[in-house]
Amino acid sequence: MELDPAEAARWDLSGGFPLHVVKQLASHDWLGGTPLALGEFCAQVGGVCSSLRGLVTVQAMVSAALSRWGTSAQRSHWLPRLAAGEEIAGFAATEPSAGTDLTAVTTTIEPGPDSLTVSGDKRWVTCGGIATVLLVLGVLDGKPATVLVETDRPGVHLDPVQDQLGMRAAHIAHVRIDKVRVPRSNLIAPPGFGLSHVVATALDHGRFTVAWGCVGMAEACLRDAAEHATSRVQASVPLSDHQLVRSMLARAAVDTDNARLSCTAAAQSRMDGSADVIARTVMAKYTASRVAAAVSADAVQILGSAGIAPDSRAGRFYRDAKVMQIIEGADQVSELHIADHVLRKHRRRT
Repeated sequence: MELDPAEAARWDLSGGFPLHVVKQLASHDWLGGTPLALGEFCAQVGGVCSSLRGLVTVQAMVSAALSRWGTSAQRSHWLPRLAAGEEIAGFAATEPSAGTDLTAVTTTIEPGPDSLTVSGDKRWVTCGGIATVLLVLGVLDGKPATVLVETDRPGVHLDPVQDQLGMRAAHIAHVRIDKVRVPRSNLIAPPGFGLSHVVATALDHGRFTVAWGCVGMAEACLRDAAEHATSRVQASVPLSDHQLVRSMLARAAVDTDNARLSCTAAAQSRMDGSADVIARTVMAKYTASRVAAAVSADAVQILGSAGIAPDSRAGRFYRDAKVMQIIEGADQVSELHIADHVLRKHRRRT
């Protein structure tokens, strides 16, 4: 699909992408196909606008959770609407005192005769400002549980976040849920499965799409830096003739290629049903987000003043890439998961 980087720059400056692009994305079967096809799509979108890729990520996260853990009625009702862009999803897990440790969530889901009452304070919900339905993590009967909350219900209050470091066009919002009643049929999986199953599935899918989006970011930054280096002339010498610039471009090219290979391996493991699929996805997200941060930083350096201009894609991705190193598992948490995986494999072999 055709997306204009200049438009993405304007969205970043204005603080949100227009809603008509949701339908444009949906027309390209954004949630269908193989994991590799989804990954390539996220790389394509991510190479233009990380915020728009964030929309794809959230739609895919909620759809994956429903596909695996939802009832037949829930799947038949919600999945077609999410795929068509008729519903915009938000993933509401993080709270003021529950980020990496989601066992600390305090949102309550109180049972009634024919409904559930949800109350809580959620933070940093991607697309929360435009979402029509939220997948909310809370506590029901003392156990982690997940429930769908439509945002047009009385008691749902959306507070848009502005001027954050990155992903400024992603309609990020804090969400206050004040005694909101929803049907019991909105509960996804039994209590006790909310975190270990439903949220785990969503986060795994989120890491996968973020990783591929980072590949697109790195590839776009490398391309912009290389084009600038060949066209920019200083003292009658092209910038690309300087050895230090060539070294930066070489490192960026190798790192970007390695990120793509890691994401491809993660996609293949998903298609093969590999036992290492979760670890492969964590490694792909860890690798690709670090590469996006490094390559965007080098691209800004090579571009110079053009790299820090308000409409600079490399500058925008430099800010966005830091966010990628935090969401869906920060780098340090990913390192712990990867180390655990390595140690388990070693123990099996001895």
